[in-house]
Amino acid sequence: MIYPKNPLKCFLLVAIALVAHILYLPACAQPPIPQNNKQRLREDRLISRSAVLLNNLSGFIPINNLRDNKIASISLGNAFASNFDSLLNKYTSVTSFSSTGYNSDSLSLDDLSDDLKFYTTIIIQVTDQSVIDPKTIGFLLDIQRSKQIVVVLFGDLKSLRALDAIEQPIIRVNKQTLASAEFAAQLIFGGVAVSSRLNQDYSPKYLKGLGWDTKITRLKYSVPEEVGINSRDLQGIDEIAGEAMREKAAPGAVIMVVKDGVVIFNKSYGKHTYDGNEPTRITDIFDLASITKIAATTMAVMRLTEQNKLKLDTNIGAYIPKARKTDKNSISVREVMLHQAGFIPFIPFYKNILPSDFSRDSSEAYSVKAADNFYMRKGYFAKVMWPQMLNSPLNNRGKYVYSDLSMYFMKEIIERQSRKPLEDYVFEEFYKPLGMKTAGFNPRIRFPKDQIIPTENDLTFRKTLLQGYVHDQGAAMVGGVSGHAGLFSSANDLAIEFQMILNGGTYGGEQYLKPETIKNFTSKQSLISRRGLGFDRYDPDLSKEYPSKYASSETYGHTGYTGTCIWVDAKYGLIYIFLSNRVHPSVSEKLGKLNIRSRIQDVIYEAIEKSNNK
Repeated sequence: MIYPKNPLKCFLLVAIALVAHILYLPACAQPPIPQNNKQRLREDRLISRSAVLLNNLSGFIPINNLRDNKIASISLGNAFASNFDSLLNKYTSVTSFSSTGYNSDSLSLDDLSDDLKFYTTIIIQVTDQSVIDPKTIGFLLDIQRSKQIVVVLFGDLKSLRALDAIEQPIIRVNKQTLASAEFAAQLIFGGVAVSSRLNQDYSPKYLKGLGWDTKITRLKYSVPEEVGINSRDLQGIDEIAGEAMREKAAPGAVIMVVKDGVVIFNKSYGKHTYDGNEPTRITDIFDLASITKIAATTMAVMRLTEQNKLKLDTNIGAYIPKARKTDKNSISVREVMLHQAGFIPFIPFYKNILPSDFSRDSSEAYSVKAADNFYMRKGYFAKVMWPQMLNSPLNNRGKYVYSDLSMYFMKEIIERQSRKPLEDYVFEEFYKPLGMKTAGFNPRIRFPKDQIIPTENDLTFRKTLLQGYVHDQGAAMVGGVSGHAGLFSSANDLAIEFQMILNGGTYGGEQYLKPETIKNFTSKQSLISRRGLGFDRYDPDLSKEYPSKYASSETYGHTGYTGTCIWVDAKYGLIYIFLSNRVHPSVSEKLGKLNIRSRIQDVIYEAIEKSNNK
């Protein structure tokens, strides 16, 4: 069972529970599972048993390579094409096109063929009605000559006769329904698996017994009941999130829960701003603040250590020449990653800038963008900030002092050892091949402004509302990319990245990191703190109940100053993500004082415990 770790609280709660059990037993019964979720699970099981994968000799399904694969999806009559494409886009970027093919009022297939010239993989949805049209078959045959195609047939198995000439993968599901569309989309990317065979001969090519097996390789999107949790037991999340909005702890939030590789909860709350009308969406992009330390910097460190390009017990002077003549020379990388190097917590660089250090207009001399209409002087980091860090006091070496300076140093080491900017290295090594669509630095370069959640209305430094520019002042002054802050992402992208970590380094059929590397970095590595290497961890001081009173000793993750957190509990196969903008329009401490993040995490554990006690 999961109990609070404070012994006194544990005793009192057990006593209260016993009294409640004796006096109010009927009221303590498990709440019923919602009928719509029961029906959905039944439907999913039926689809799984009837869906068949054909022509998969090359093993293309599930799609593995996302790094260099530009994918398009075409609907030729599927009524649930938008739902299908929405699921596809949870795995990677997929561009949607639509044409009924046989309808003269729709986009012509010839024009559609022209639009597809830059794509490598084409997913084509057909139905019983569209597949018998000669123009559809001609289109499929033409496309498969030069592209990798995947045909998804929503309809009768007899329609396979029209697809005898197709050599590339065909997925057949028996109905045009929402559940079928979502199942087929997840099958393409390995969120679900199939093992069914044709039950009779349907054509000279598609004979009884044919069909291919697949394995689950990526996240599945379902309901809590998929993993044995009653969705009603998660209703407390809505209540606590609603409290956060009412108390103005944050204007909005997105919460995601992944259990055993299945996304069982993903909701948005509130609005982008208190006085605006833009509702928060689950696809919105948030400033992650210090989650950058584990989702970017530590990932890079793990990869470089595996490649023997970086050693934890080597001194930083061996990697940073300018550190050799300072007292930072002998500090080991391990000490830096554990926050035991003796660095001061931070330097308020922005308080010391001169009028000549910035400009409201960009130019060759002022080219480092820190916000809208705010540009730092070129070379300011190298000439001012970096020397200050190299020569900053070193007073607490060997003691645990959480410091942002540690990740400034790690960014410099990563870039020297990888020979790439940090933002490019993590994008190429992790984000792009994993299918992470939004994760990265400086999102305003890649995404519309209204998809990015605003943070503080900065009245003291940049004197503008920050939207798509990093909240942290120091990270902003170096152009939005730093080792301690600057990463932006949606909740779904974080779920992908940390499911890979929870999987022991594998995701989508690719090995990104070794299991032993992940275990080393995420387990307790300090004799004087709870920390792992880069990762924060559960606190063994049970009175602190951090990050949750039920968190196990296998819990690791990080929080972010902007009102974010991600926690992974390997014991329970659990990922919990909370994203908010609690610093809008100015910094508020209510999120922490109300324990919003930890209380929501408690609800999740309690729901898991109830499912275990059924």
